[in-house]
This record gives sequence, C-alpha cells and structure tokens, in this order.
Amino acid sequence: MNDIANIDKTLRAVRPKAVAALLRYFRDLDTAEEAYQEACLRALTKWPENGPPRDPAAWLIFVGRNSALDGVRRASKLQALPDEAAISDLEDAEAAMAERLDTADYKDDILRLLFVCCHPDLPKVQQIALALRIVSGLSVKQIARAFLVGERAMEQRITRAKRRIAEAEVAFETPSAADRTERLAAVAAMLYLVFNEGYSAAGENIAEGPKLCEEAIRLARMLLTLFPAEPELMGLLALMLLQFSRSAARFSADGKVILLEDQNRDLWNRDMIAEGLALIDKAMRHQAPGKYQIQAAIAGLHARACKPEETDWAGVNALYEALERITPSPVITLNRAVAISKLEGAEAALALVDPLVDALSGYFYFHGVRGHFLKDLGRDEEARIAFNQAIALANTAAEAAHIRDQLDQLAARKTGG
Repeated sequence: MNDIANIDKTLRAVRPKAVAALLRYFRDLDTAEEAYQEACLRALTKWPENGPPRDPAAWLIFVGRNSALDGVRRASKLQALPDEAAISDLEDAEAAMAERLDTADYKDDILRLLFVCCHPDLPKVQQIALALRIVSGLSVKQIARAFLVGERAMEQRITRAKRRIAEAEVAFETPSAADRTERLAAVAAMLYLVFNEGYSAAGENIAEGPKLCEEAIRLARMLLTLFPAEPELMGLLALMLLQFSRSAARFSADGKVILLEDQNRDLWNRDMIAEGLALIDKAMRHQAPGKYQIQAAIAGLHARACKPEETDWAGVNALYEALERITPSPVITLNRAVAISKLEGAEAALALVDPLVDALSGYFYFHGVRGHFLKDLGRDEEARIAFNQAIALANTAAEAAHIRDQLDQLAARKTGG
C-alpha cells in the first residue's frame, strides 16, 4: 500500500467523501477542492514513508481542513496551526474524525455535493461538467473529450459554474425530498456520463477506464441506497452493471475492438449480469418505465443470449421503439437500425439510417454502422467512403483500428484475396 500507484488509487477512491466533507466545512467549492489537493500532496509525502493511516478519508479531511484553516489564519495574521507532521500524529483526533464519518454528520455529504454541482440554476452541461470535475476528479481534458469540446472551453465552463454557484449563494444543506426528486435526473445523467467516459476509454487505458466505470457504479449504488424505491436509479445501475459485465470480452489482447456478436461470452461476468437482471425485474414492477430502464432491458436481452443467434432481436427492436417514444433521438434510431438489420436485412436498416446523415454527420458510429450495412450489400465503394469518414472521426486508436480492418477486408475482396 506504500507505493505511489496504490496511494494514488486510494486518493481517487476517497475523493468524493473527502471533498464533500470539506465543502460542508467551508461552503466554497474552490476552498474544498484546494484543501483536498493540499491534503493529497501531504499524503504523497508522508504515506510512502510512514504507511497509510487507518482511515485515509478521515486523514485527508482532517489534514485538508486544518491546512485551509491555517491559510486563513496566516492571511489574518493569527497564530498558525502546527505543521502537518504534528497534526497527523494526533491519533485520538484522527480516530474521532473516522468515527464521525459514519454518523449523521457525514451520511449525506456526497449526496449534498452531487446536488450542489447539479443545481438547477446551472445549465445542464455545466452541472454535469462541474460534478465530473469536483465529485469524481476527472481532468479537464477527460471532461472536454466527453463533451467533444476543447480543453480551454471546458475549463471556462467549469469556472463559470463555480462562480455562478458562489454568486447564487446556493444552500449547502441537503435538499428537501421534493428538491431531491427534481435533481435526480441531472445526477443520474452525470453518473452515466462518468461511466461512458470510462467505458469508451477502456481500450485505450486498461488501468483507468474501468476505474471510472467502477466509480460511477459505486455512486449509483449509493444513490439507490438513499432512494431505494426509484425505478430509474434501479435501471441506471442495472444498465451500468450489464454493460460493464462485458469488459473482459470487448478487446483482443492487442487492443482491437471485438464486436458484441463476436465476443467470447464465457468471459462475461455472470454475477454482474444476474444483479443487473434482478434490478430490471424489480424496476419494471413499479410500472413507471424510463430511459435507463429501457436501455437496461435492451442490455438484458443481449445478456440473456448464450449465443449471438439466440438474441431476441424482435424484443430489442420493440424496446428501441419504446425508447424513441420517450426520448426521440437520431442515435437511438441508429441503434434500432442494427436490430432491423438482423430482422429484415441490411437494405431495410440502411433505409432507416440514411435520413440521419444531417443529424449525425459528425458521429463516428453513424459512418461505421452505415459502412457495415453497405459492405453487407456489396456496395463496396460506398462502404469504403463511409469507413473513411468514420476513421476520421474515431475517438480512440481501437476504434480506428477496427475501421482499418474493415477497409482491409474491402481491399482484399476487391483483389480477390
């Protein structure tokens, strides 16, 4: 546990709890974040030498709080606190802090932090970006990539969000039951974006991608514990679990993408699948379907198929139609086209996809899926053009490699290879 890699892992894991507690003390996002960063710097200095404390979160909260107070007192020309080495040796004080972490004082800290970041006074994009930065500790670069914008633009959005919260004098108390319900949608969207960032990055960064997915799943579990009767949170957690269950089968040893129908299903995590399916069943009993529940049900149909040919494509198509009615989106229609290709063939699927060109011209998966349909129809030159458009929009090296494989197959077919 004393090596830097493990210490860094611990710091990321306890970040939400520590930052949330520091926010409650200081009522200021910048101060809370700076206090946590200072505590992390001291941890990187002390922990390799002395070993980690019994409760890392308590240590970081205690040191971060006192570091920030020390700065305030120095600025006020008051007596400074003892240095960190003396503070960290106060075992009784640290133990008391650890004990309080499980009491009512700290029970709602992370939830409060999520709700402050997802405050309705902020535009939705700023809500999610701020929560990604403050709660989960994603870098500005990671968040910018998730939103397909430049780093500088994203940094400005996050800065504006912090300023707006400060100017609005947002309450730092846990919202009422009514306010919680209103903001759950924004919190759920943020968590799913964290998950998707990790899920899409998994092929590029085998170490970091799954950590983001696991963090999103952990926070979703926490929310479901606080709102145990909310079917959309059940659906959200089920969706994450079912998608994450396929992680071990999604990429080859050399990092190439393996499509769903080609994956070794023996590598899927059956415990996660069982938990996800149970959550879907529980959510559906509420008879209040939402977008996460439907997406989870689609993932569930894939998970239930032991072989690709056993997939209930008619059920998948019906669920996508239901999802289109709830949240109309060209991306949802694109996904439904895959089910149509299995049911009615590539020609029918292409007829569904082609009208989406204006809406999805800058979307990697649109050109990749369209290229596959054209390839299946033997329209190789059009497929080549579509794949070239896709490769220009690839977000990761694994996506680009997959498209290059398709182009190589077209070239081989042309030469009779």
